[in-house]
Amino acid sequence: MAHNVNFDLMHPLVEAGLESPLDEEGVHNSFSQLIAEQSQNEELSDAFELQELQRALDEEVGDNVPNLSSPGHGFKGNRQGQSEVEWEDDERQTDAFLGERWSSATLKVLSSMPSRTIGRSRGAIISQYYNRTMQLRRRRQSRPSIRDFSRSSRPSIRGYGVETDSADSEVSKRERLVNNLQNLSVGDRIRMLRAMPLSVAEKSELRRLALQKERRSLSGNKIPCCSQLKYYIIIAARQSWYSWLSFLHSLQLWQVALKRVSGRFGTGVLSYFLFLKTLLFFNFFLFLVTGAFLVLPQAVHPPVLPEGRRPFSGLELLSGTGYFSDTVMFYGYYSNYTLHKSCKDNFGLQNVSVSNETRLDCLSKRHSYNMPLAYFFTIGSAFFITCIILVYSMSKSFGQSFRIDKSHSILAMKVFCSWDFKVIKKSSVKLMSENISTQLKELLADVKQMDVKNSVCQQLWTLMVHLLAWTICIASTTACVLGIYYFSDYMHQNLQQSYNSTVSDPLHEASLLAVPVLVSLINLLLPGLFNLAAWMEDYESPSVRTYVAIGRNLMLKVSVLGVLCYHWLGRVAADPKIIKLTCWESFVGQELYRFLLMDFIFTLLDTLFGELLWRLFSEKVLKRRRKPVFDIARNVLELIYGQTLAWLGVLFTPLLPAVQILKLFLLFYIKKSSVMMNCQAPRRPYRVSQMTTIFITLLCFPSFLGASVCVTYTMWSITPSSSCGPFRGLKTMIQAGKRWVEQLEKDNPNLSLLARAHSYLVENPFFLFVGAGIFLIVIYFHSQVVDGQRKIIGLLQEQIENEGEDKKFLITRLQSIHEQKRTPARRLTSQDSNC
Repeated sequence: MAHNVNFDLMHPLVEAGLESPLDEEGVHNSFSQLIAEQSQNEELSDAFELQELQRALDEEVGDNVPNLSSPGHGFKGNRQGQSEVEWEDDERQTDAFLGERWSSATLKVLSSMPSRTIGRSRGAIISQYYNRTMQLRRRRQSRPSIRDFSRSSRPSIRGYGVETDSADSEVSKRERLVNNLQNLSVGDRIRMLRAMPLSVAEKSELRRLALQKERRSLSGNKIPCCSQLKYYIIIAARQSWYSWLSFLHSLQLWQVALKRVSGRFGTGVLSYFLFLKTLLFFNFFLFLVTGAFLVLPQAVHPPVLPEGRRPFSGLELLSGTGYFSDTVMFYGYYSNYTLHKSCKDNFGLQNVSVSNETRLDCLSKRHSYNMPLAYFFTIGSAFFITCIILVYSMSKSFGQSFRIDKSHSILAMKVFCSWDFKVIKKSSVKLMSENISTQLKELLADVKQMDVKNSVCQQLWTLMVHLLAWTICIASTTACVLGIYYFSDYMHQNLQQSYNSTVSDPLHEASLLAVPVLVSLINLLLPGLFNLAAWMEDYESPSVRTYVAIGRNLMLKVSVLGVLCYHWLGRVAADPKIIKLTCWESFVGQELYRFLLMDFIFTLLDTLFGELLWRLFSEKVLKRRRKPVFDIARNVLELIYGQTLAWLGVLFTPLLPAVQILKLFLLFYIKKSSVMMNCQAPRRPYRVSQMTTIFITLLCFPSFLGASVCVTYTMWSITPSSSCGPFRGLKTMIQAGKRWVEQLEKDNPNLSLLARAHSYLVENPFFLFVGAGIFLIVIYFHSQVVDGQRKIIGLLQEQIENEGEDKKFLITRLQSIHEQKRTPARRLTSQDSNC
């Protein structure tokens, strides 16, 4: 049964009425193409016969030409979100267009339209594609025009009501078409069958017949042994290549788990896990760089450790002090000169680590590894490459979200192009169907969403509620930040007497956890207050509520990190002698390790008490099946907060990315299990098309940019410790590169240009600002290009809509002109009859 055609391409439910392959039976019985083909050489008397036959077809197949612009009856029952008044107005506008009986001239024009040219009988179709396959075999041309076919291949208009061709001729044409399909290549055969306007069953039958004949011909012919061997080798190589591709596809991390989360909870919750996966790759890159160029060389050539090293007690796993202080994990362990080749002196020492001023006779410059230079350039290169990757990811995400996700045709793409026909496993089929179903619910929720117009009093009340909620959030954030500031200052003064003690005091190590515990507790409790304020505001759109929650949590995290950076770089690093620190870099690294560890512990507590216990309490005590909804904003900002700590600490703790990798791995499985067991999907499904873009943007600008500024300030301005680390004895860390360049210039005067380039490009901070400005310009231009492409897409969609209106206008004008010409003829006929 054929559907009626709607010219309104921007109709919100236009995708729901598109024809499927099962509906092609009615399409094949369409009469419009027969009119166009036969009416070229017929007389005007035939037009009356066409109209009579068209009336008969109206009763048989329901494919009435006058209904070209009328909305489908299925749409009228399913169209939601529009009032009855608007629907009645649309009917009044189309009544004038539908009320007329079309003339023969109008029918001729309509039948020649491209959208109606596939309505021929099966015999004509088979005949046409038989000729087409013959031409494709000869010179591989495109599809010929209808006029290129002989009259015998066209259906006769007099014989409509019975089959156009006889049964024998149709069978013979089918056999010839099968023979031609057999002689085509596999790709041409598939494209030809795909282009035929036949039902799926008939296409499958033609394909089966072609394959049967091909197998018979191959079995009947004797293939030489060499050819058989060649075929076997080709088949084996192809199967091996497909197996390798399937194996590589199966190596994708957490693929099945992400599909399950997407199928049950939608794209919003999925974006959290995808963002976690992205952070995992960033930390894996940092771990590879620091491990290969810093940790591994220092572990192979360890420095001479002082006597009285503290034994491992287990508390170091929480505090990072004690035994861990003299390992490759922290900055103070790294020496300022490390040998690659063993060197035995009179004392029998090997792998001697000495300062830059020390020179031994057995040391060879050819076999030395300059640890200060490697430390400086490794950290700088890691941040530079990370910046490039972030900018590229952000630009790509901008283009994806604004160019594709904003397109009006994404609903049709999801309906017709989402299914993967290679999936045959029952569990995979069920998982894919759930995923597509959830995505369609989100898309339809966007279609149904309407702007509610409120009165002036309601708007004023809403504005007052919003102002009150933001005042509560800002005041609570300010109070918490001030509390962290004064409490960290208090703990900083208490550490003056206890930090440099040689005896491991559990109370002292517990006091080191006070500030991290306070900060983590604030990060855990204050987002609950933000959610309470959002509940008070009562947002209509769930996506707007998510974005507002992201903004408030971002305000909290940025304020807390700003106070902590001032505490580490403004108090501890500025004057480490106050608290009797011999290596302030290791102390800052231990602080960052404690903050990262406490953040993970409090995340586990939130998962336990906020999700698991709440679900049990709701089911057992309240006797409700309602589960908590996964808080996307708070969990994502927790990830950004932890990643910022990792970027800040990579200078002072080269192995901190490894700790972050372990944390993210555990966090993924814990959060995934908690979401599947303890959480429910949002009651109102919503699609957050730009959430991934916002996450990458927040990761780049507030997080990475702030960490880069702090690390750059540390390397360019703060004096390093004089008794530990690779930069001991230097005024700033950047002087390691300057001394190396001076040494190169002294050994080879031809490299003076390199020294000047280093002084202008590396030592001058202006170069960093220029590079940052270039990156910002690139991002700006890319966003402008994407914005232009989005506008062009909008113009093209508007043009398609206007073309539909033009078709309506032309058809109406054509009918009115014909009626004007036919009216005088009727008068003359009536006068003649009266006479």
